[in-house]
Amino acid sequence: MKFAVLGGTGLIGSKVVRKLNDGGHEAAPRSRSTGVDVVTGEGVEQAVAGADVIVDLTNSPTFDEAAPAFFRRSMDNLLDAAGKAAVRHFVGVDQVPALDYYRAKALQEEILAAGPVPYSIVRATQFMEFVDAVLSWTADGGTVRLPAVPIQPVAAQDVADVVAEVAAGAPLKGIRDIAGPEVFPLDELGRITLAARADSRTVTTDDTAGMFAGVRGDVLTGRGDASIAPTRYRDWLASHQEEASPPG
Repeated sequence: MKFAVLGGTGLIGSKVVRKLNDGGHEAAPRSRSTGVDVVTGEGVEQAVAGADVIVDLTNSPTFDEAAPAFFRRSMDNLLDAAGKAAVRHFVGVDQVPALDYYRAKALQEEILAAGPVPYSIVRATQFMEFVDAVLSWTADGGTVRLPAVPIQPVAAQDVADVVAEVAAGAPLKGIRDIAGPEVFPLDELGRITLAARADSRTVTTDDTAGMFAGVRGDVLTGRGDASIAPTRYRDWLASHQEEASPPG
């Protein structure tokens, strides 16, 4: 099958492209670097021409109130192009953070589900690869402030494997959830991360700190029917030690 992977040069997209091509399919990465702008529509029709399946891994550049406009415009452009190209399957991928961005992703799902193309949605919990960014949001000198909200991180490779599997199959006309195998309070996850990297900074529990401060309950964990990915966070940390070093 032929796949057009929008956002195909990013963290998840590049892994999905590799997985599909290794499986004998023809997957082409499409992104702004290849001349495709899903918001303006520039290059979108050409990007999906001839594809049997569109995999949308594009993401809003911000997590704020501008995110809904990004997802509405990009979905409108992609669905219009998919209809013209007679695409048989549209795969959308959702990460579940919080607040404005979470509501924007929910809007994206609604637009896709209401569209004319058979679809699948893969909904993933927060990527392990983003934990460093989360720590940086509230770092101040030797202290990192984090709320104790429960989080169930998942490795990007595990997500990419599921996305490739879903994309190569029949449309779900629904959602497949994937989550990591462990739930941590976010503040404890921060301590585990810093300790593994011999980073001397201290994590202070502060339920008012950062983007996840407004999160309540278990929205950052997988649903009861979620597929549980195999990679444990400490194992992932050990395999990625060379990619991060303590400050200074």
